Amino acid sequence: MSEAASEKKTEETDLHFLFQPRSVAVVGAAREPEKVGRVVFDNLIRTFSGPVYPINPKATEIAGRRAYGSITEIGAPVDLLVIAIPAPYIKAVLEEGARAGARAAIVISAGFKETGIEGARLETELAAPARALGIRLVGPNCLGVMDTASGLNASFAGALPRSGGVAFMSQSGALCTAILDWAHGEDVGFSKFISLGNKADISEIDLLPWLAADPQTNIISMYIEGISDGRAFMTAASAAAREKPVVALKSGTTNAGAKAVSSHTGTLAGSESVYEAAFRQSGVIRAATVQDLFDYALGFSSQPGPHGRRLAIITNAGGPGIMAADESERRGLWLADFNPHTVENLRRALPAEASVYNPVDVLGDALADRYGAAIKSVLADPNVDSAVVILTPQAMTEIGATAAAMTKAAAGVGTKPVFAAFMGKSLVDEGTAVLRAGSIPNFYFPERAVAMVDAMVRYSEAGSLPEETPTKLPVDREAARRILNRAEEEGKRYLVDVEALDVVKAYGIRTPRSAVASNQREALAIAAEIGYPVVLKVSSPDVLHKTDVGAVKVGVENDFELRRDYRDLLSNVEKYIPEAEIAGVVVQEMVRGGKETIVGMNRDTQFGPLMMFGMGGIYVEVLKDVSFRLAPVTTEDAAQMVREIRSRALLEGVRGEERSDTDAIIDTIMRLSQLVMDEPSIAELDINPLLAMASGSGAVAADVRILLEAKS
Repeated sequence: MSEAASEKKTEETDLHFLFQPRSVAVVGAAREPEKVGRVVFDNLIRTFSGPVYPINPKATEIAGRRAYGSITEIGAPVDLLVIAIPAPYIKAVLEEGARAGARAAIVISAGFKETGIEGARLETELAAPARALGIRLVGPNCLGVMDTASGLNASFAGALPRSGGVAFMSQSGALCTAILDWAHGEDVGFSKFISLGNKADISEIDLLPWLAADPQTNIISMYIEGISDGRAFMTAASAAAREKPVVALKSGTTNAGAKAVSSHTGTLAGSESVYEAAFRQSGVIRAATVQDLFDYALGFSSQPGPHGRRLAIITNAGGPGIMAADESERRGLWLADFNPHTVENLRRALPAEASVYNPVDVLGDALADRYGAAIKSVLADPNVDSAVVILTPQAMTEIGATAAAMTKAAAGVGTKPVFAAFMGKSLVDEGTAVLRAGSIPNFYFPERAVAMVDAMVRYSEAGSLPEETPTKLPVDREAARRILNRAEEEGKRYLVDVEALDVVKAYGIRTPRSAVASNQREALAIAAEIGYPVVLKVSSPDVLHKTDVGAVKVGVENDFELRRDYRDLLSNVEKYIPEAEIAGVVVQEMVRGGKETIVGMNRDTQFGPLMMFGMGGIYVEVLKDVSFRLAPVTTEDAAQMVREIRSRALLEGVRGEERSDTDAIIDTIMRLSQLVMDEPSIAELDINPLLAMASGSGAVAADVRILLEAKS
């Protein structure tokens, strides 16, 4: 690429002109004050210091300013276009804007893919030409864009928010207006506010690196309905999260939600599991609710991050203190053990009836001085990483003075996050205002304050993990490829039994000795070679859940049992699935012992292979005790998958049982991850069960099923 071409490419991907334009043209600026184009124009002229040109061929003047019939009529360069005209006319406006030097556009107008097939066609015809013209485009079907540093309010929302460190982007314009109103009420400042709309061009993937490098932004917050390129999102989010907190609320992860998303923005929603894995592996903090999104924006933008999980709770009421302690344990936080010096200080400062251990109960009649002494002592303790201060308003409670004492104590430490749960509303408003002035958020209820601490701890811990590259393990890729190629040539979609076992065996995953018999005589010969006891399974692409139809016999001890069971297996399949295509009967070495686990993969259209681990056998679909990560997984990812399942104690050894070989499970997950990354033709893969033997004895893939991608 030539130097000139390289410079042009850099300019084309630069979002500077979207947020800090030198001039703006509003195409569709109306004379009527209530119309969208006029609201956008009025918002711009209130705060933006550069030229703002109204474009309306039917008007000569708008809001006391000269109106222009077209962009070219202006006769001066225009950096940013804000467009609020019917969809079919926008393409021509972009072409005209490009001739005037426009580098960015915000398309407010609706009528695109959210309306159906014709709208989707118009949107496709809009995005590609804009890129070709060197114009980056936000929208269509959006609320607009705000930048408090440049005074840009290119939206039809209300007033520009106070300048601050939170950047927010959203596919929902209505959510934007709600958050803006909340921000005014909570006095939260924003750096940038972006309504993404249909994301025909600019998306989260473009904005994350820009906001990560933005000196005005300290936290990136976003509402997502769908992501078109999951891998690119993870790369951008990972890089951004290493610079500053990234918080995301994802909707549309249930069946009902997915339908709603499709009708709202035309975006395909991903599954709950894949987004949870993507956010976790990218270092993105997941907000479960809009309330979480608000809370996390407030907390991250106002308090320093904790250095560990050790939380102190200070309260004037026992019940709320217990609630906070319960929530801490549920979230994996630790109640700090105070050192003896702290306990002695608390004893001197508090009444004899008070609790000087964690949670600290200063009692219901506590005045501000008692609270202040307790908070100061607790925050000075080196065993404390963060604190939550709970206040319930009693008749004698000095709410404002207590808030002032709290902010003074927190300022004296400065390096530990402190959050308030002044419970109630009208009675504690005075304290909330004092806390806000001291940059301490009040979350009104203990669980919300503890959730904020948990979010900060998760972000801190994710940032402290070393960057790890997935290990490339020695495998026989060619052997696996030959089996898959042969299956594709034969038109197979399912690989079961010996074929599937041989694929994973080529990737170093241990399998039992197995062969397919086409008749009883062959089955007897195979069993003699393997040695009894053996397992018999009907080999058929139409019989995927063999146990359900009696297509498996375990512990076949001799020739007599083999003949009998061979006949029974075929009879059972004939009875339950008479149309099944039967390739034969698998005779397999019977592996004794081991815990049944499952390792699997399902290929997501946006994010690629989603790995799964859990306790296996027939219970996996009932218990749903599983963990997920997106491939390629690192060693730490695989280890976390094993640790996260609720039934992990079964692998660690209970009631005298030996510990299972979790290292072998981790190795299997890694090898399976490498296989599905190497072979994109594999749509699904299950090893169920993967028998985890005693520690040091490995793991065996007893049964494998592979589904290949359908040929288009």
